Amino acid sequence: MTLDPEQLGRSKSDLAEILRELRKRAGLTGDRLARRCAMSQSKVSKIETGKVTPTLVDVERILTALEAPRELVAEVTALARIANTQWQDKRSSWRRGLEKRQAELASLENTSSDMRYFLPAMVTGLLATPEYIKASLDNSPGDTSRTVAKKLERQAVLYDTKKSFTFLLTEQAVMWAIVPRPAMVIQVERLASLSRLPNVRLGVLPNGTSPARGPMNTFTTYDDRLATVETFAGRLVFQDPRDVIQHLAIFAAYERIALFGDEARAFLADCVRSIIHDL
Repeated sequence: MTLDPEQLGRSKSDLAEILRELRKRAGLTGDRLARRCAMSQSKVSKIETGKVTPTLVDVERILTALEAPRELVAEVTALARIANTQWQDKRSSWRRGLEKRQAELASLENTSSDMRYFLPAMVTGLLATPEYIKASLDNSPGDTSRTVAKKLERQAVLYDTKKSFTFLLTEQAVMWAIVPRPAMVIQVERLASLSRLPNVRLGVLPNGTSPARGPMNTFTTYDDRLATVETFAGRLVFQDPRDVIQHLAIFAAYERIALFGDEARAFLADCVRSIIHDL
């Protein structure tokens, strides 16, 4: 039996249908399969009906219990990874309204306790001044005033000491001048100020200090359960633990070489002097 993930529509329902069909072909009841792979019968049932999306580990346990051939394991595992990844394109976000995206982000922040932000290109909204936020939305359609307000409202979460935030910014992200230079001075000074919050770690990666793997894209991790990756066209949402762990490992590699605390603030002060010098 050959399965082509492209032809299957890459959906959770496809994965559920395949796993259910494989179990039936193996002549097993849901209860017997559950015992073989050390899962509850209710979890197997929810996976097969699409009510629960299985992780890669869940799928591997099921396929092992079904004694699936190696080539089939590879194809179904690939489909499982796709099922645990969501694509949210920019145009859809615009149609739904950008303020709704802000509500989604606020929900993620409110339900997470340890958040990490890798910022190779620009300052994120949580750290941005009102002028910087407005400038970052210049290419967005329609009236963005409510989105600006929502972004500013979200910044209150930084003062919740039950939560931990780590931000890693490249020198480019710190100095990317999307606002006039006087406003950039205020923006950089805000970064230095926020770095003094007890639950905020703000790291800076000066040019030339990156490891062999270059800083390719913006991403955020929420605890160890979710990672979001930003692209020009939209965002990817990874929910499979292996994908999240990989992003946490990448973050940790950069974190080890970043400047924090007084060193970061000294670097930011140099950035301010450089901006003022060019006024």
